[in-house]
Amino acid sequence: MDFNQVAAFIKVVQAGSFSAAARLLGLPTSTVSNRVAMLEKRLGVTLLQRTTRRLHLTDSGQIYFDHASAGLLHILDAEAAVTEAAAEPCGLLRVTAPVDVGDEILSSILCKMRMQWPKVQIELILTNRYADLVAEGIDVAIRTGPLKDSTLVAKNVGIAHWAAFASPDYLSSAAPLDSPQALRHHSCLQFTPLGKENWTLHDAASSFTVPMLGQVLANDIGLIATMALAGNGLALLPVYLCRQACAEGRLVRVLPEWHAKADPIYIVYPRQRFMPPRLRAFINIAVEDLHSWLKG
Repeated sequence: MDFNQVAAFIKVVQAGSFSAAARLLGLPTSTVSNRVAMLEKRLGVTLLQRTTRRLHLTDSGQIYFDHASAGLLHILDAEAAVTEAAAEPCGLLRVTAPVDVGDEILSSILCKMRMQWPKVQIELILTNRYADLVAEGIDVAIRTGPLKDSTLVAKNVGIAHWAAFASPDYLSSAAPLDSPQALRHHSCLQFTPLGKENWTLHDAASSFTVPMLGQVLANDIGLIATMALAGNGLALLPVYLCRQACAEGRLVRVLPEWHAKADPIYIVYPRQRFMPPRLRAFINIAVEDLHSWLKG
C-alpha cells in the first residue's frame, strides 16, 4: 500500500479538486492526479467521477474515503501524540481574520508570537470571506459574529462593541449631537459592512435607524479610523480600537448611551485529537491578547 496515494485521494475529496489539493500538498497537479489514478488501478474500482466542473465520489469512493480518512487521521494522531509534548513550536501557521479586526490587535498577537516562538512562520490572510479552513489548509481563524460551521472548535474571547467616535477638533465646529437623529447633520465616515444606506444604533431600551448621505464610504476600517482621528468626520468604530486614542484625548465617544452592533469574537480551528505545538502556542497568545483588548 502506498500511503501517498491514499493521502492524495483524501486531500482531493476534502479540497474539492485536484488543483486545490495540489496547492495544499505542495505538489504538481499532475502528480496528485497520477497518485489517485494509481490508487484506483490498484483497487480495481473508480473512486472519483471527473467532469469539467467538479468531482463526484462514486459509491465505492465514498466508502473508501470514510474508512481511509479515519485511518489516516489515526496514523497522524499517533505521530503527533509522541512528538507534541517535547516539540518546540515551529513551521508554518496559516491564520485568517476579517479585515475589521484591526491592525493594532493583529500586530500585537503576531509580535508576541515572533518574540516567544521565533521558529514559527505565520501567514496572515485578511478577508471578510468565510474561508473553509480544512479545504484551504488554514490552521486557525479569528472570527466575529455568529458562527456557521459547528464542526469547528470555537473559543469565545469576548464581545466587540461598535460605537460613534469623533475627534475633539471635529466636534468643536460641528453641530450639537445629543441624539441619534442629529447624526443627519454631521459628516459621517461610513465603514460599508455596517451599512451603506443607514446606521442602526441601540440603547438599553430601543433602536434607531439613521439614513446616511453616503459622502464617504470605505470597506477599510483603518482608513475610516485615520480619517476620524484627522477630524474629517464621525465614525462607528470598535470600542477596543479607540480606547487608547480616547485616553490620550485624540478621540471622543459621542452618544455614549448608544452603540451599533455587538459582535462576539472567536478563535476557531478544525477539530483534532492532537494539536500541533505551533497552533497551541498561537491560541494561547491570541486568547490572552484578545481578552485583554476586549475587556471593559
